[in-house]
Amino acid sequence: MADRVYNVLFLCTANSARSVLAEAILNQLGEGRFRAYSAGSQPRGTVNPYAINLLRNLGHDVSALRSKSWDEFAEPGASVMDFVFTVCDSAANEACPVWPGRPATAHWGIPDPAAVTGSEAQIALAFDEAYRMLRRRIELFLALPISSIDHLALQEKLREIGKSGAGADNGAPADIAANG
Repeated sequence: MADRVYNVLFLCTANSARSVLAEAILNQLGEGRFRAYSAGSQPRGTVNPYAINLLRNLGHDVSALRSKSWDEFAEPGASVMDFVFTVCDSAANEACPVWPGRPATAHWGIPDPAAVTGSEAQIALAFDEAYRMLRRRIELFLALPISSIDHLALQEKLREIGKSGAGADNGAPADIAANG
């Protein structure tokens, strides 16, 4: 199991900001143990420039990031997902495709930074906050003993991570990361 690479799909309606941020974060923090993807039910077709700028400034590889349909991941021959996370409330309430395999799923709703209006600073702050929340949840996810926990317990841990708040400790129950 040490060589096992887990496939993770992050979903959001437009696939232009939150899901793309999560894809980049996990691909960097996962250190080759995870392969992250993102997609949307109604992809915008382009990645939000604020998301690209933030990721680039934080040292993420943005060369392969693109806005795409979740249909790509439900087609025959597509990579089988081990985990599927929705990061926006709209996608969580939509009828998702049937994913091959038996991926663990959870909703990790994050406020939409692309919906923020105002000054450049206010918009940038919204993207910073979304990034911080996603990074914290992904860090908690990476701390789970995935290969040694049963599917039902894993599902519950993933849901707990998604319910964690936005505070400095993200409001996560202490046993999520500590006890896996």
